[in-house]
Amino acid sequence: MGCVSIPFRRLPHQPKLFVRLIDDYSSVKKFYAHPPNMDAVRQVASSLDYPEERRREVASILREQNAAFGASAAAIGNLEKLERGAVAVVSGQQVGLFGGPAYAVYKALTAIRLAEELSGAGIPAVPIFWMATEDHDLDEVRHVTWFDSGKLLRFELPGDAVAGRPVGHVLLGPAIEESVKRAVGLLSGPSSEMLSQTLQQSYRPEETYGGAFGKLFAHLFAEQGLILLDPLDARLHRVAAPLYKRALQDRDELNEKLLQRGRELESAGYDVQVKVTARSTLLFTIRDGVRQPVAASNSHFKSGDTSWTREDALRLVDSSPEMFSANALFRPVVQDYLLPTAAYLGGPAEIAYFAQSSVIYEHVLGRMPVVLPRAGFTILDAKAEKLLQKYGLCIENLWAGPQELRRKMEFVSVPPALAENFDRDKAQTESTLADLGVQIETLDPTLAGAVATARNKIGFQLEKLRRKTGRALDQKSGLLAEHEQFLENLLYPNKSLQSRELCFLPFLARWGMDGLNELQKLSGSETLGEHRIVRIP
Repeated sequence: MGCVSIPFRRLPHQPKLFVRLIDDYSSVKKFYAHPPNMDAVRQVASSLDYPEERRREVASILREQNAAFGASAAAIGNLEKLERGAVAVVSGQQVGLFGGPAYAVYKALTAIRLAEELSGAGIPAVPIFWMATEDHDLDEVRHVTWFDSGKLLRFELPGDAVAGRPVGHVLLGPAIEESVKRAVGLLSGPSSEMLSQTLQQSYRPEETYGGAFGKLFAHLFAEQGLILLDPLDARLHRVAAPLYKRALQDRDELNEKLLQRGRELESAGYDVQVKVTARSTLLFTIRDGVRQPVAASNSHFKSGDTSWTREDALRLVDSSPEMFSANALFRPVVQDYLLPTAAYLGGPAEIAYFAQSSVIYEHVLGRMPVVLPRAGFTILDAKAEKLLQKYGLCIENLWAGPQELRRKMEFVSVPPALAENFDRDKAQTESTLADLGVQIETLDPTLAGAVATARNKIGFQLEKLRRKTGRALDQKSGLLAEHEQFLENLLYPNKSLQSRELCFLPFLARWGMDGLNELQKLSGSETLGEHRIVRIP
């Protein structure tokens, strides 16, 4: 296996703020508490003050959760380390069908690798994966795309009859049986049998999205001891109740700080990831199985059709904390109140959120973890590598869009003998035009611009003719379109990075479980700030 690295700044669709954080921390340190490097992680880990009573309570809850997912001996060992005082390296993602897009796996691998590095440096650390079961956008998790034999295949389960229900409570239902049967039939390679069994055991009609995801990840990362956390657990809400109360008590001050931070970001030329208005709060409610935002109006709070005074809302947190849930900006703060987090690993847009969340961290917790980019990979198989070489392409040609890709492929698809003639005739034409240009400019220097324009036009027309020749030849064979589709579907599916669109399981089946270990080795701190193109057998 080989790989090459590409800086994040050269990837498509990267938030400007994220790129600046990675490339030039000093220019954005106003928005982040720590530089994105392991020195900062070690400093935070060494000085982290986390209450022992809370540690024991959370560890006990996680022990029960992970046992239900089928925790391995390694995971149980890491839970014991957590209880004895280890810091946490945390990442998380929505509980997508069949694990969702590949980057959920890459997040887990990065957390595992960096926890290993910290432990190796004498700072006990464990990897924890926060499953976003409280999220209520079912449409984002009920489908997934597989790459199979050059084609994109979509798996999709029906929607939920109850709009706004947290996805962690939504049952997979009978339709999952056919999806699993279809998925198992497509898996091939050394790990296909193991993954087939895992899918069949994890994804059952009576299982929820959260439960199925937890069982899948517990099995995939059994050797590495990944700890899973389901935030829908009412016991965790009771632990987090002081934070919900703080969000209500200090709502006005927190909201003003967020509005000010939004103005600062926009003034610096960055996009605000989460819109904050004069009525915003940091909370949702979960009532009758539905998650709804809490809005503020004067001294009252409102969610759905129900309204409370501030005092009534605070009493409700005391009596029923499981009714409250954090919004996108508050969620990481709640996470790092529950966990002794030294580092959090996120994707580009997610990391941009922290520029807003940092004001909440400062006000509520008085501390913040180091925010680091997760490892990013694009997997390249033997056929794709051969096609890239055949057409003289690199992966960035795919990211440039279909027109640029087709232009390059048509250009090099001309038969070698004819291509040599094109090159020879183009060189002769350019030489003739250069000589002629010198003579014309000697007679009248004002014609220099016209000569240059003519040379450019003729060169453009020759290149255009060459592409048209390649296109005409392809219309007879159809290979160019077939190869183009294969490369786009694998390397830039639906005009997205592979890791954001394709499920990892088909790759893992072909590669074998050793593939996880290989990617884990490539997910360390030395690769922070880089996207890796990985060639697999």
